Amino acid sequence: MLQHGVCVQGLSLIFSYFDLEKKLLMERLPLRTRLQKGIYVVIDPFVKLLIKMGLTPNMVTVIGFILNVGVTVIFIVGAEEGNRGDLSYVGWAGALILFAGLFDMLDGQVARLGNMGSAFGALFDSVIDRYSELVMFFGICYYLVGHHYFLSSIFAFIAMIGSMMVSYTRARAEGLGIECKDGLMQRPERVILIGVSAICCGVTSHYLGGDHKWYINGMSKHILETISIFTLPIVLMAVLTNVTAIKRLMGAKKTLEERNTGSSGNTSKTLLIGFGLLILTGFAFTYKSSPVVKTKALPLLIAAVSADPQDTFPVPGGNPNQLFYLQRTSNTNTIVCELNLDKKGQPDPEAPVHVFWIRYSEGGMRKELNYIQRVFAYGIKSLPQGNGSYKLHFVSYKKQMLTLMQSPKDNKYHVFATINQKQALLNRIFLKVDGGSFWSPNIVYMEMKGTDVTTGKEIVERFKP
Repeated sequence: MLQHGVCVQGLSLIFSYFDLEKKLLMERLPLRTRLQKGIYVVIDPFVKLLIKMGLTPNMVTVIGFILNVGVTVIFIVGAEEGNRGDLSYVGWAGALILFAGLFDMLDGQVARLGNMGSAFGALFDSVIDRYSELVMFFGICYYLVGHHYFLSSIFAFIAMIGSMMVSYTRARAEGLGIECKDGLMQRPERVILIGVSAICCGVTSHYLGGDHKWYINGMSKHILETISIFTLPIVLMAVLTNVTAIKRLMGAKKTLEERNTGSSGNTSKTLLIGFGLLILTGFAFTYKSSPVVKTKALPLLIAAVSADPQDTFPVPGGNPNQLFYLQRTSNTNTIVCELNLDKKGQPDPEAPVHVFWIRYSEGGMRKELNYIQRVFAYGIKSLPQGNGSYKLHFVSYKKQMLTLMQSPKDNKYHVFATINQKQALLNRIFLKVDGGSFWSPNIVYMEMKGTDVTTGKEIVERFKP
């Protein structure tokens, strides 16, 4: 009985530790991410209902766009039929803005939970979101101009420009392989700010009147009026969206400069090695007067100077669970695939491989993949095969199948691949990229490097994927 009690108490302590660790991990997440996860918990049942109804992510995206068209209709009707003091139209438009914004979150969750994600779906969602926002701002500007709030309409137009540039800067930066998600006024914040302020404006006008004004003692002219509850947040958005866009631009500039500096450093290092070899070879030639050394000096120098880019990239290490890593030209930031173990020390059946970044351009910091990278590019799909083994493939390239299993030689888990028609322990994948775009890069070749399981020798294979 005593032993049983000790075991139960020990298990309770272990589970309490894991709960605490999970809580601390959540506390380290940014507030925006924690709020987003909380919202997903609430909306996921509704998302599952939409999936059962047969709705696709693109359908949900279109529904959100139609609702934003409805927002514009409310603003236009309010401008044409309402009077300057009737702000009820603003309140109803705000409610519909929040409801339409909900569908911006639903389409992504429908894609994720319904396993219906696609590269075109992500592109379609991004394009329709821009149309939705432009249509909404058109309605706001129309309403403000229609009721002679000219200064506010100018700020609304500036806010629209900033909103577009926040999205465009991120898309253009990610097209160059740069993660660009910082800033205060991303799309969810913009939707919430406009929607909530519009509702508050409509509710206030119901109780205080649409032409209510606030004064300061000693001043004959009012400083605020009811419509200010709606227009002041728009002024704030006009400032913060453009600040966010500029901040993203400067962040991308810094990353590009560090990348170019790193590239120059690698080139200089290669040249120094080449000149060093030439000098050493010259000493050997002088000492021995050997014609053999003389004929080999130039090829050695050429080989050193024209080294492949993957040979100059940093090699990640120090991770006992590392399986293999992936790199690509013009970017030293490295994708690392590590073994993801459960509490029993076995590969997690749901996700046996964990994929993350080592951001060498940011001081070698470890960083998780963002949603697009995880779902459309570098994420790994796994399929259990029994006996603790799994078939693996990158979500962006299903043709190259890999196998995660335990090696009989060291009883450790490795990823096995076929390289040059031989079974090998995969160590590295390298992509030679020449232009293209973020969604469709021009891949010159794909190189796989590993260790032959039979001979223990290193083998390499290059091919056009």
